[in-house]
Amino acid sequence: MVRIDRVHTGGGNDGESSLVDGSRRPKSDARFSVVGDCDELNSIIGLARMECSRLPMEHRDGGERKGAGRVHFICDAALSRIQHELFDLGAELACPPDKVPEYMALIAEAQADTLVSDMDAWLTQVEPLTSFILPAGGPPQAVLHHARTVARRLERGVVHLREIEGEDSVRPLVLVYINRLSDWLFVLSRWITAVLGEEEMLWLPLGKRGKEDGIASAILRQAEHDSDLDHI
Repeated sequence: MVRIDRVHTGGGNDGESSLVDGSRRPKSDARFSVVGDCDELNSIIGLARMECSRLPMEHRDGGERKGAGRVHFICDAALSRIQHELFDLGAELACPPDKVPEYMALIAEAQADTLVSDMDAWLTQVEPLTSFILPAGGPPQAVLHHARTVARRLERGVVHLREIEGEDSVRPLVLVYINRLSDWLFVLSRWITAVLGEEEMLWLPLGKRGKEDGIASAILRQAEHDSDLDHI
């Protein structure tokens, strides 16, 4: 059982910190970098859970917004599970594989396979992509896109760590899990958009967007209207 009586210990004042096995390394060490990315990803998923819980259950006209209830239920269950798994993953990453304590349960193929099962279920309810989509949309979707990019950074960090410390420094399944998780976050974002009946923001290549003059003229027109109101 974890028991934390105080957070500040002073042990990191010199720019070093301890891994799970007790060994000391600089906080700039590549292993601490991936642990930090894992922690950041977990925090962003916490934001996504919050945004999902804040979805209004009614339309502005007072009608019931049925999709919001589905999003509340599915996302809270799914994202809660992922947050627990990221804590498991962070603990593993904070220790070389040959120093992992016997009591520590590790992410297994079952967790990675569950990500695929989730995605397969969500994909039955969304239309196939015909273009790349912008990382935007409602609050839950936008935050999930952010989480997806941090998952990719975590993946790159793990690859870099293996290049530094050797392939045995991180279990191959860890990379499989993180790679699938980034896809999982993307598919979940698309599913939320579909269930809520919203439109995805498709990327339009530069060659198809036509002439773009920016927003300078709109800014100037707004300023003109502001000056008109000053005389009222």
